Amino acid sequence: MNLRKSSALAALALALGAPLAQAHEVWLLPSSTVLSKAGYITVDGAVSNDLFYFNHRPLMVRDNLFITAPDGSAVQPENLVQGQLRTVFDANLQADGTYRLAMVNSSLMASWKEGTETKRWRGPKADLASKVPADAAELVVREGVSRVETFVTVGKPSAVKATGQGLELVPVTHPNDLYAGEAATLAFTVDGKPTAGVEATLIAGDTRYRDELGKVKLVTDAQGRFTHTFAEPGRYYLTAMIAGPSSGDQKIERRLSYTATLEVLPQ
Repeated sequence: MNLRKSSALAALALALGAPLAQAHEVWLLPSSTVLSKAGYITVDGAVSNDLFYFNHRPLMVRDNLFITAPDGSAVQPENLVQGQLRTVFDANLQADGTYRLAMVNSSLMASWKEGTETKRWRGPKADLASKVPADAAELVVREGVSRVETFVTVGKPSAVKATGQGLELVPVTHPNDLYAGEAATLAFTVDGKPTAGVEATLIAGDTRYRDELGKVKLVTDAQGRFTHTFAEPGRYYLTAMIAGPSSGDQKIERRLSYTATLEVLPQ
């Protein structure tokens, strides 16, 4: 992709907690998506111009990396190293079931007028009422929630449940049970509710080695679902973004984005 994209656009995406879909791809790539028994995996994280190829910058991991075990408990990353082009960490997966590894960002930004002066505030949504006057003049509130994730199963798969925050993938077909030539059904929710009309893009990995990205456009139906048959095995990049007013408060403009790395196995 073109490296000369607007830096201002990139800064805005970061401020809203959204992946840099306009300029670069953001991803987590596990060494394995299926383990027959308990053990370690290594995960690479990067922001790149080509899918699953380290050529731009590392994924910034601070307090927003969450590794969730099948029982909902947290697993701590080990041996985390941030290099010049990628971030690497290990995870010790000891219980059977499906683990969710995710980078989650959430932020709220507000601006308003007090006389001729423009006031600005940024912080957690829970503090909005106490920090920003509800009757402020020319009040604009923007919320950004992004999730970049992948899934790893030890032994028998377990259900992947929505957290209820932002735009999320809630698979009907398990994300570690995808096979080339077989139809798979996936679903999106917004704040835990199935959502129709979500436009997603699916791209096969290793884009560096072909001239065309081969994007596949998918749209959720009335149940928030879409069905797709993967033609070839390999790693895939699924991304979606929606923007608009909050369903709970029309004064809040929201931008919700989602990205997942999926592995499709040969039959």
